[in-house]
Amino acid sequence: MPDQDIAFDERGLVPCIAQDWRTGEVLMLAYMNAEALERSRATGDLHFFSRSRQELWLKGSSSGNTLTLKALRYDCDADAVLALVEAAGPACHTGERTCFHNGALEPLAPFESLPALERTIARRAATRPEGSYTATLLADRDLNGGKLREEADEAARAALSESDERLAEEAADVIYHLAVLLRGRGLSLQDAERVLDDRRKP
Repeated sequence: MPDQDIAFDERGLVPCIAQDWRTGEVLMLAYMNAEALERSRATGDLHFFSRSRQELWLKGSSSGNTLTLKALRYDCDADAVLALVEAAGPACHTGERTCFHNGALEPLAPFESLPALERTIARRAATRPEGSYTATLLADRDLNGGKLREEADEAARAALSESDERLAEEAADVIYHLAVLLRGRGLSLQDAERVLDDRRKP
């Protein structure tokens, strides 16, 4: 859809939701005018229009927490924009990962669970706390690989003769150990998802 077909409101603005390209997590809501939209496309960094300051602004211009634009989508009425982005740090000015950090935060929504797991693993990789099972696995790839094989075997056995709940538990163990193994190589579950996405393309 050409940008001129977007239904800007009487102030020349359209709401823009920034969503994490990899995880699907909603990061923030701000407003764009035509210039902000054009600048975002031209530079690859998300720009907005400040309603309070009445000026164009580059997200992260002062904090460095920019949002790199991967794709723009529009809703069915063309009166809202969805920006799929890669975040270079927290999206919220409070330092939180997302501006939507208030309200009912528990339990995590299903799509939030794996990104939260990977962030926890990344913290363990960075800090290597004493007594951490994750840190132990990260330090010993052979141990991690052996545990992954063990958990995969247990999941296969559960699929044959155990309850659905037991199979789900074993599958969770497989995913956890796989996520740790990937992190140890500087990869993530999203790298595997990307391969799956490439395989489904005609």
